[in-house]
Amino acid sequence: MHHTYAAVDLGASSGRVMVGRVGPDSLDLAEAHRFPNRPVRLPEGLRWDILGLYAGVLDGLRAAGQVDSVGIDSWAVDYGLLDADGALLGNPVHYRDSRTEGVAEKVWATVSAAELYAATGLQYAPFNTLYQLTAARSSAQFARAERLLLVPDLLTYWLTGEAGTELTNASTTQLIDPRTRDWAYGPAERLGIDLGLFAPLRRPGDPAGLLLPRVLEETGLTGPVPVTTVASHDTASAVAAVPAAGERFAYICTGTWSLAGLELDGPVLTEASRAANFTNELGLDGTVRYLRNIMGLWLLQECLREWGDPALDGLLSAAAEVTPLRSVVDAGDAAFLAPGRMPQRIADACRESGQPVPASPAEITRCILDSLALAHRRAVAEAQALADHPVDVVHIVGGGARNDLLCRLTADACGLPVVAGPAEAAALGNVLVQARAHGQVGDRAQMRRLLARTQPLRRYEPRGDTAAWRAAEERLATR
Repeated sequence: MHHTYAAVDLGASSGRVMVGRVGPDSLDLAEAHRFPNRPVRLPEGLRWDILGLYAGVLDGLRAAGQVDSVGIDSWAVDYGLLDADGALLGNPVHYRDSRTEGVAEKVWATVSAAELYAATGLQYAPFNTLYQLTAARSSAQFARAERLLLVPDLLTYWLTGEAGTELTNASTTQLIDPRTRDWAYGPAERLGIDLGLFAPLRRPGDPAGLLLPRVLEETGLTGPVPVTTVASHDTASAVAAVPAAGERFAYICTGTWSLAGLELDGPVLTEASRAANFTNELGLDGTVRYLRNIMGLWLLQECLREWGDPALDGLLSAAAEVTPLRSVVDAGDAAFLAPGRMPQRIADACRESGQPVPASPAEITRCILDSLALAHRRAVAEAQALADHPVDVVHIVGGGARNDLLCRLTADACGLPVVAGPAEAAALGNVLVQARAHGQVGDRAQMRRLLARTQPLRRYEPRGDTAAWRAAEERLATR
């Protein structure tokens, strides 16, 4: 018997509602509706257009037609604040907003970076929810807040009227202990953060309520339609959809960001792990996503925007002919975090480091993809060493799985086979968690076998040795 599930999958640049049909040995996914996610710069800073996103979700559910369940995943760390009546207090702040500049140092004056890592296992990133809350605490808006909901939980609340905090997304706040899978009460108390602002924790597979009558009316759906808690951090959903056989694999979830790492049974909380800036976020079934955040295809997306959005296929073909590893940049450098002037900033970084300066779009594109492959190599190698967890294959999932050149370069850089696909990993993971909650799919191994049988995958074998990549890595490290 087949069931149909709506997966709401919100990325940093677009949102979509996907429809998944799951049967005993089938898994099909189709796009019902796609809509833009355009942040808005207001006088007070950069904000998400959360009302536009919610309208897109409603339009998508209408286009999806009758479904057996709905699940929502999105990017991490950002949140909305609600007043005592449950009304939203302004549009959520964008994680690229400048309000958290210098905030981490204030936090560390009370709870050191080493103590925070030992308690939460989360890498340093200036936009972690912990730093956002510290920056917001003195605002009039925050003073009125009675409830804080992370983005997918906020949309779920509007659909169902029921509030919860999904665990995989909560683990990105720097307020969760990855060992207990509960709040890190000690650091929160010392930092004056009221954990009572958060709704009760939910796990993937938990029921999240039913679509409200007004939502049914707006979407044309016939109730009851349950909303199922999925792994609501999109990376957690994507990792759930890695079509791996066994445990000796690394993954790279590629899109605006590249998240490169391992799936582990427990966190790695050593000082060496903190120094390497690896994070311990929670995944499906209590697993730990041990990974490093890399700037990802954001670098290329910003360049394409500056260049007037040229055809990507032609640009990648031209980049493939450019001399390899001629110039590389640190793809994890926070200097590339903000939007704007990306081609110039990449050229400047190469100039300042004494490398040939890429000038044409093809040269800049090749610099970006070589740099990403190099960052993937470093992350995969360091994760294995820090976690004492060797791997035999690297899985690339997400939008970057469609980028043939990036996949080839990553295989060459890592010296390991790369299996690319599925490109729609987050939506597929979303669908499969719903299917599992409804008794259609078993454990993670069964989910992954179903993915491997039903989704198109490509395999890339490494070419040559990794000497040139080692040399580029050493060259970058000395600058």
